[in-house]
Amino acid sequence: MCRGVRVILLLAAGLLCGDVSAVQFAYIVKFTDKNNTPFSLTSPLAYLSSRSIDRRTSQGIAIDSTDLPVNTAYLDSVITLTGGKMHGTSRWINSCVVLLPDTNAIHALNGKPYIHSYKRIAFYTDSLHRPLPADTNGRQAAKTTAGGSAHYGNTWNQTARVKGDILHDDGYTGNGKLIAVFDAGFIDADTHVGFSSMWSSGRVLDKYNFTLATDFIFGYDTHGAKALSTMAGYIPGTYVGSAPAASYALYITEDGNSEQPIELVNMLFACERADSLGADIITTSLGYNTFDNVTDNFVFATDFDGKTTIAAKAANTAVTKGILFVASAGNEGGGGWNMILTPGDADSALTIGSVDVSGANAPNSGFGPNAAGRVKPDVCAMGQGAALLIGSSGFINQNGTSYSTPQVAGWAACLWQAYPTATPFQIRQAIIRCASSFATPGAQIGYGIPDFSCSHQLMLSIPDTPPPFSPATWVAAAPNPFSDKITLIVAPDTEQRVQFTITDMAGREVYSDNAFFNKGFNDPISISIAGLPSGIYMLRAVSPTEQQVLKLVKQ
Repeated sequence: MCRGVRVILLLAAGLLCGDVSAVQFAYIVKFTDKNNTPFSLTSPLAYLSSRSIDRRTSQGIAIDSTDLPVNTAYLDSVITLTGGKMHGTSRWINSCVVLLPDTNAIHALNGKPYIHSYKRIAFYTDSLHRPLPADTNGRQAAKTTAGGSAHYGNTWNQTARVKGDILHDDGYTGNGKLIAVFDAGFIDADTHVGFSSMWSSGRVLDKYNFTLATDFIFGYDTHGAKALSTMAGYIPGTYVGSAPAASYALYITEDGNSEQPIELVNMLFACERADSLGADIITTSLGYNTFDNVTDNFVFATDFDGKTTIAAKAANTAVTKGILFVASAGNEGGGGWNMILTPGDADSALTIGSVDVSGANAPNSGFGPNAAGRVKPDVCAMGQGAALLIGSSGFINQNGTSYSTPQVAGWAACLWQAYPTATPFQIRQAIIRCASSFATPGAQIGYGIPDFSCSHQLMLSIPDTPPPFSPATWVAAAPNPFSDKITLIVAPDTEQRVQFTITDMAGREVYSDNAFFNKGFNDPISISIAGLPSGIYMLRAVSPTEQQVLKLVKQ
């Protein structure tokens, strides 16, 4: 994991002085199926929140088998056979992670028809799930205002750099949007006065430590609180974050005591919990490339193609569920690795690099593209000299993509608040298309520095049409009826070329063209067919794997 420097967990002394427990080995166990599950696609409230279901419904996303929880009978069997302790489960990849006292215990799963495979992903010299203290939260309320540099104080430079204040001035401060934050720990998030508004208004909707399987998140590291402060911090006249009225879910997925592949699985678990809760945005300032066991290290050319690591898969799947995933590019620029980290390589992630107050790239901001040639980072914000909250009332300026990333996530929440029917792809594209280097992307700057004033205006041109995100409705046309031009929104099930043909009611072809599209949502394309007489026309979209016919009405 890279956050500028390797983090040493600041565990309380009492946690370090307890009795030493037996060693533990962590295994990921994958199952063959979800047969005989007690859960049903027709009763999703048993495993998804109403907010999560509403998010899918608003974006036309169907609930499918990946949403079904892992079969509880299989989980019970794993524990019974191995004598282990359950660490977590993943419905998206139909698996669990079990903690065992010795490696021989896992062999009890050999030959079981419901077991697909298992693999060791971590080793601990002490028990992983340690007892921890309870939360203590003291809060005071704060009031919202709007204004220029006098209002933002310490955060004015990073706010003005992306013209985010325009969104706040229009009343969009993230209200109603839920942001899940994945990090290493949240020391100070429960005590700093800058977070009091977030707590007093009840806007922390969930918190969990996936590393130690506990609700306690405040005893490890300040990194998560500093990242959170760039969004949630609110002291008018002194410090105002990018999304001071948003709601938050705070999750620990990183273990600063070691560097092991289980941390990527923890990120997967957190994605699924955020999805079930109904999160709109996930932001993580964590990134991975090397581990304590060198045999676990990633190879850039083969692993960082945007869809191979478990963290990249988690990010991409989260987007298919209607979530905007915002990831750090990492701080390896100029070093031996030099490139972006995962999940920042993920195809569907909005990956963020770092610039200084002048707009110049921070020297250590990770370079792209990913191994498949996709532009990464996508955009950059001010991470060099970023203003952060620390302690119970202090302020500090530090460097890293860890702090540019959540800023953009917060501004995305404000933009999405302004256009609640938008999809994650539309929000991502509105940010990218208005960035300073959109026409000439670079290896370290990506598409450039966002301009949220521009993105705000660009979103006005997006058709207010339910998004096509199912095998039956993967192409939509607007406006319909039309005059001279039609905008098509296309979301194929895989990367492929699509042929478009428009015919009149007599079967005569009046338009034909084709274009290549990425999997999922793509930039809207415009078709100009001026001069046609009024009447009904048929648009046929055909790809190697899908086809759809739409009725068009010419005014």
